[in-house]
Parts: sequence; C-alpha cells; structure tokens
Amino acid sequence: MLFKQLNWAAIGPTVLFVLLWSAGAIFSKWGLEHASAFAFLLLRFALACVALGLLALTRRRWLPQPGSFRQVALVGVLMTGGYTIFYLLSLDAGLTPGVLATVLGVQPILTLMLVERRANLLRLLGLLLALGGLTLVVLDSLLAARFSLLGIGLSLAALLCITVGSIFQKGIQQSPMDVLPLQYAVGLLMCALVAPFQPFEVEWSVGFVVPLLYMGVLISVGATLLLYRLIRMGNLVNVTSLFYLMPGCTALLDYLFLGNRMAIGSLVGMGLIVVGLVLVFRQRA
Repeated sequence: MLFKQLNWAAIGPTVLFVLLWSAGAIFSKWGLEHASAFAFLLLRFALACVALGLLALTRRRWLPQPGSFRQVALVGVLMTGGYTIFYLLSLDAGLTPGVLATVLGVQPILTLMLVERRANLLRLLGLLLALGGLTLVVLDSLLAARFSLLGIGLSLAALLCITVGSIFQKGIQQSPMDVLPLQYAVGLLMCALVAPFQPFEVEWSVGFVVPLLYMGVLISVGATLLLYRLIRMGNLVNVTSLFYLMPGCTALLDYLFLGNRMAIGSLVGMGLIVVGLVLVFRQRA
C-alpha cells in the first residue's frame, strides 16, 4: 500500500539523478586513465555543447529569455566553469578526493545559512549527521591526505562557486534547456583559456570514448537537466544535500559492477547519511 502511495513522479527523477551522477565518478576515473584531466574536461564540454546545440536546433531556441542573459551567463561562470576548473586544480595541487569531498560537503550547511533565515535545528542536525557520514565514507582518503594551502584555497573556491551558483540558478525561473546551452558555452570558453597551461594528452581508445560519451552526454546534459529541474521545483537545501549520497552510491556501484568491497566504515557512514537526510527532508524549511 505504501509503495503505491509514493509520488514516483517526484522520486523517479531524484533517484535517476543520484544514480547517474554517482556513476560519473567511476566513468571519470576510467576516462582519466587515457587522458589528462583538462583534455578530458575540454572535450567533455565540447561534446556537451554539440549535444545541447542539436537539442536547441530542434526547439529553435538558442538563448535564454531577454533580460536574463547576464544572470544565466554568471551561473555558467560559477557552476559550469569555475566549480569544475577549481575542482580539478585542487586535486592537481595535491588535495585528496576525500578531503575535497568533505570541503564540498559543507555546501548544504552553507546554503542553509544563506537562504533560510530561521534555520530549523533538526534540519541542521540532519546536515551535520550527513556530513559526519560522508567523512566516514571517505575516511581512507582523509587519512592519506596531503594538505596544502593552495589545494585548500582552490577547494574553497570550488565550494564558493557551486554554492553561489546554485543560489543564482534557483532564481532563474526558466526551462533548464533555455539556459544550459549558454552556460556550457561559457564553461567551454573558460576551459579553453586554462587548458593551454595544463598537460593535454589523449589516448583515443574505448576506455576514453565511452567515459567521454557518458560524461559529455548523460552527465553534462541528462543529469544536469535533472539537477536544474530539482533546483527549480524543490527546496535548495534539500537538493544540495542529495550530494551527500554520491560517494556512498559510487562505492556501492563500484562493489556491484567491479567487485571492489566496501569498508565497514563506509557502510556505517552511508547509514548516517540516510538518517541525516531523513531529518533534513522531514523538517519544513
């Protein structure tokens, strides 16, 4: 009976987004075995622009609504270009993925402080529990961490970009398809400006092409459209808190498809994340 009462029209896109985004880490790791980071990113954004251009051609609509060009482009600078570039540069500066995930895990808490004037204590507790669970999931990477002031600074820049960019995107009341072509064009331009100063190596093989297609089409277009739909229709803190699920879901997919066993701490961390998100979603904003 409960199964029939669930609102699958709302749950379905959320589950699909989490699964697509979580698998992105596995495909990215695969692709980066055959290409340098900025080569992979530049070609991913170029492929996304081609796909979005074809979709825009069928819709006969290329640009956002008049009067919103600057705000849409600014979100492209922050979320599409700035966040991704600072993310890669922080890893290149020696920061481990676990430390970076923990820094970015502050986003829902920071968003709560910025957009909800009267923060619900149980929602805040839920976010803190989820952040603690995330820390357990990435604990091995945290223990192996190499800290650098440059890496921490770049990770904080990525955190600022994704947080402010999400808030601005929430204020854009347009179809995601109306804004994504311009935002990815801005992101592609930013990557093209940085790429000449980074290693650019590509091994054209199945191990590169398949991850490129997945990240360039399914993530950059499909999953991002789902994310923007969730941002537009839902509570921003709730939507950003979904990213707490990503490392755990990635580890689960890694186990199911590649056979890599999950540590006990990761399982406990996933449990804490679920409990934390239950508190976040149950409490009214």
